[in-house]
Amino acid sequence: MSIGMRAMFASTASLQSTSHNIANANVAGYSRQETEVATSKGQFSGAGFYGKGVDVVNVRRAHDRFLTMQAAVATSMAKMDEARQQQLVQLEDVFPPGEQGLGYAMGDFFASMTDLANSPSDNSARQVVLARAADVADRFAGAANRIDILQRGVVADLESSAISVNSLAARIADLNDEIAGYAGLNQLPNDLLDQRDSLIKELSGFLQVTTLPASDGTVGIFIAGGQRLVLGAEASQIKVKDGDPDPSMAALVISTQGQELDLNEDTLAGGSMAGLINFQNHDLVDARNMLGQMAAAFAGKVNEAQSRGLDLGKPPGPGVALFRFGGPEALASRFNARDGSGQLLASVSMTVTDPTQLAASDYDLRLDAAGGLQLTRLSDGLVRTINSGDVVDGMRVDVGGLGLQPGDRYTLQPVGRAAQGMQRALDDTLGLAAASPVTATFGVGNTGTASLRELLVTGTPDTQLITNISFTSDSGDYTWELIDRDTGALVNVGTGTWNAGEGISLNGFSVTLNGVPKTGDSITVDKTLFPGSNNGNALAMSSLADDRIVGMTLDSNGSPIGGRTATDAYAAAMADIGVRVQSSKLATNISAAASEQADRTLASKTGVNLDEEASRLIQFQQSYQAAAKVLQVAQSVFDTMLQLGT
Repeated sequence: MSIGMRAMFASTASLQSTSHNIANANVAGYSRQETEVATSKGQFSGAGFYGKGVDVVNVRRAHDRFLTMQAAVATSMAKMDEARQQQLVQLEDVFPPGEQGLGYAMGDFFASMTDLANSPSDNSARQVVLARAADVADRFAGAANRIDILQRGVVADLESSAISVNSLAARIADLNDEIAGYAGLNQLPNDLLDQRDSLIKELSGFLQVTTLPASDGTVGIFIAGGQRLVLGAEASQIKVKDGDPDPSMAALVISTQGQELDLNEDTLAGGSMAGLINFQNHDLVDARNMLGQMAAAFAGKVNEAQSRGLDLGKPPGPGVALFRFGGPEALASRFNARDGSGQLLASVSMTVTDPTQLAASDYDLRLDAAGGLQLTRLSDGLVRTINSGDVVDGMRVDVGGLGLQPGDRYTLQPVGRAAQGMQRALDDTLGLAAASPVTATFGVGNTGTASLRELLVTGTPDTQLITNISFTSDSGDYTWELIDRDTGALVNVGTGTWNAGEGISLNGFSVTLNGVPKTGDSITVDKTLFPGSNNGNALAMSSLADDRIVGMTLDSNGSPIGGRTATDAYAAAMADIGVRVQSSKLATNISAAASEQADRTLASKTGVNLDEEASRLIQFQQSYQAAAKVLQVAQSVFDTMLQLGT
């Protein structure tokens, strides 16, 4: 009877475990459970050992710690790639192709300047120029605004994720406490362990974690290279704070027992929060700088050309700026040295000296080991040692106050905010400076084939002076003289040699010729007397369409090299973002496939197979029925014994 009862109990336990498996077959994170049984110790007799049946030892869950962590890590990588890819797809919309793109708008503006050059006194042509200028400014400002919206979205997503992480960490800590209560027993709380593993995997979707089991059954969870998130029944908290030194960006900190520690981006190896931080610190910054570089170069060069021409005012004067755009910014770290009133001891300012040389990058400024100013271009890591007042990449850096102190750090953004709030600054059509302040006239007796290719204003011509150029040989030798236009007095003279394709630079302008001059030919450059019919500066502004005005660099001799036209720069920006999107899609597909494979491998080890469980159900049902038969026989034998006794 005892053997039959033990057998029935073992079969009942196995039936219960199998039924539990079937009931939870579709529950995510559930691990298959199995009743462990063992043969009871036999009873010795003179004729040998008689068996005493079976004992239920434990209920064991199918678990593989390595596969569980592998699946969690794969999930973490997949979520990181997915988060970045989703943001990049939105960023790609900031740089649309075709007629909606910035490149098309800048091309339209230059085309309108060509139309103005054809009819410099036509007011309708001037209105078209202002309309195209407003369109370009609006598109730059709109693109900058969309980038700012993406930045705010990243901050919001991080804050929402931090709430989820803190909730998961607290629940894991509670489960740790509950599981530790069973530490003195040999049986494990399988369902609680499954719940904890599921929460850890869910947590891995936000931040990649490392787990460390303890002897009491609890699990310590660590992030970012060893920072504890959960230890025993205590959980730390993840917080999102303003970035340093750029408060518009987000930074992550972990708060443990009232102490906060910054989480370095490099230590966030996976999870959606790592993907968002990566997108914010790299992709979004690069896109903002590429946009700002184009805005600063385009608007800066157009404003510069506008200032060199004559408008149709009464009297005509130099043109005022056509565009208003953001200037460079120097952001100080909150840890920089300050005086007793909270004022920074050092001040840093920047001035754009050449918009064509501005790089699409932020810069880090701090003291080096020798106490010098160390400037690092963050886009490529180029490090320079500079002095206050030096010009680097088209900007002058000035350090004032008491100078940088040890530990001070500044982030310099020469172009990061250039496109933000960009506007057309000129509303009066008469303010367009289409005329050149000087006009070139060729001598009526010239015998050579030389004609004017371009009269380019390179500085501020002194219109009080008349410039006479006379060629003294067929090889291009010439003499020049500057004459006061009121008194006729000779102010200056000189000589030079003309070479084909090169300009003759004098008095703030440069004359470039087509053809070849002969001995005795002459050119006179004088003040423009009728600005309404002169198109020299409109031609100069329209020619900017073909000039490499974006991202110009200097060689070792200080000569400009490289650079792109405005439309080519936009095409390059589109290509850059497009490559990032495609690369992120490929990475997302690969990591998602790896995650799915890891989940399948884990499921094959720990998951429930309904066909197998159904066959086990029949097996244990038959076992139960057989045990019941044993008990029935035992009861019959016992009844017979009682009857014999009476």
